[in-house]
Amino acid sequence: MSTWFPEQPKAWYHRMCLRVLGFGQIPKHVAVIMDGNRRFAVKNSMERAEGHLKGFDKLTEVLEWCLDIGITEVTVYAFSIENFKRSKAEVDCLMELARKKFKRLMEEKDKIQEYGVCVRVLGNVSLLPNDIQEITSTEKK
Repeated sequence: MSTWFPEQPKAWYHRMCLRVLGFGQIPKHVAVIMDGNRRFAVKNSMERAEGHLKGFDKLTEVLEWCLDIGITEVTVYAFSIENFKRSKAEVDCLMELARKKFKRLMEEKDKIQEYGVCVRVLGNVSLLPNDIQEITSTEKK
């Protein structure tokens, strides 16, 4: 299972890009809207679930870049109320992905503390399954 905090050494070109970026102004806050995972899956002849997983993998990569260059706050818009109008199978798939990823995040609490990361889940959390509500409320502590 993929980790929220990859331990792989950076390639030389990645390190070079980080240095170049460091010479300019770095934003304090970046927002990411998770959109297009289903379209990506259809375009690449894969199951929607795989498209959502690949979207999450790209998000973790982007979050790593943010940590690397010193962006101190990231907001991720990942699931709108409109998404509940999708098929039950797709909503269940998304909830299972969220469940697995938040549980994995909790397993990496030492890294959360090491990097000074604070995770807050915003919005109408009461619409989420009870177990996901419990996991996300634990992360605020």
